[in-house]
Amino acid sequence: MPVPLPLTVLQVLPALVSGGVERGTLEIAEAILRAGGHALVASAGGPLVERLEALGARHVTLPLRTKNPLHILRNAGALAELVRAEGVRILHARSRAPAWSALLAARCTGVHFVTTYHGTYNEGFPGKRLYNSVMARGERVIAISDFIAGHLRARHGTDPARIRIIPRGVDPALFDPAAVAPVRLAALRAAWHLPPDRPVVMLPGRLTRWKGQAVLVEAMARVPEAVAVLVGGGNPAYRDELARRIAALGLADRVRFAGHAEDVPAALLLADVVVHASTDPEAFGRTVIEAQAMARPVIAADLGAPRETVKQGVTGWRVTPGDPRALADLLNAVLAMPAGARAAIGARARAHVLAHYTTRAMQDATLDLYRELA
Repeated sequence: MPVPLPLTVLQVLPALVSGGVERGTLEIAEAILRAGGHALVASAGGPLVERLEALGARHVTLPLRTKNPLHILRNAGALAELVRAEGVRILHARSRAPAWSALLAARCTGVHFVTTYHGTYNEGFPGKRLYNSVMARGERVIAISDFIAGHLRARHGTDPARIRIIPRGVDPALFDPAAVAPVRLAALRAAWHLPPDRPVVMLPGRLTRWKGQAVLVEAMARVPEAVAVLVGGGNPAYRDELARRIAALGLADRVRFAGHAEDVPAALLLADVVVHASTDPEAFGRTVIEAQAMARPVIAADLGAPRETVKQGVTGWRVTPGDPRALADLLNAVLAMPAGARAAIGARARAHVLAHYTTRAMQDATLDLYRELA
């Protein structure tokens, strides 16, 4: 039986809009409550506040999006007051500007300070490394992959004794091929105008350059018959640029912009192959394990954390980043495989996710870290 965690934990982040950081915040709040603790979240608010409060957690609205130094100091004071008033034992910061406020509040109040290092964070101008370094200043620093743990040691000289590697996870009940009713698949297939007799190649991810949609578009010119679906919203200018290139390559009938998908499990289940084509290293890459949880064959760019989550030739394949020809060659090879061979890869991928990358495993490891401190 799990050890109860009768603690008050305050998580801080800029806002509760959408994204992996926000989902992780809700998942940890749920775990704290399930363990008998009190879950507080401070942010500037957003549409996920309602879901958070439905779990039984409490949200406190503070202007934590700001990077203004004066406002960061004011937020530190507000967080310190909240810590004292609510008996908070652990302050858990998930983003840089709020983390500076949380660090100051923790020092004022003497509570434990934890950070989750979610990305590599660019250093494009002087002082940026110092600004980023707050995410490495936790009494414990959660790295969301081995790749990020290595980055912490190399970039910030973080003592390995303070680092805890806790990968992100998926809910295997939600991301379960057997749980997707045929009507859900039919609805998406009709909405996206997918012909029943053509293989589907899917790239889920925000429409932003480094996610590599352009790499897949170029590759599709060398992959006959297949239809590519770009799932995700984002930069309208980049979308227009992609659309022009799609037209120039004569691919207008074979590449779809699907926009944001509410039913991600069903979307993934429509794919014969799911592609991750990022040209910058992913700190983790949740879409990769979501696709694998749905028993989909995955081709991932060979950099960052997907090197950990995709076992070459066993649970999927990795390909040279930013190389459309290499991606096209691999897509053609995978699509030419017998359906049973692809299904075997997908089955091994799902088993690997269930063994290593579930939401419950992430929650339990985080609670263990809290217990270690408190």
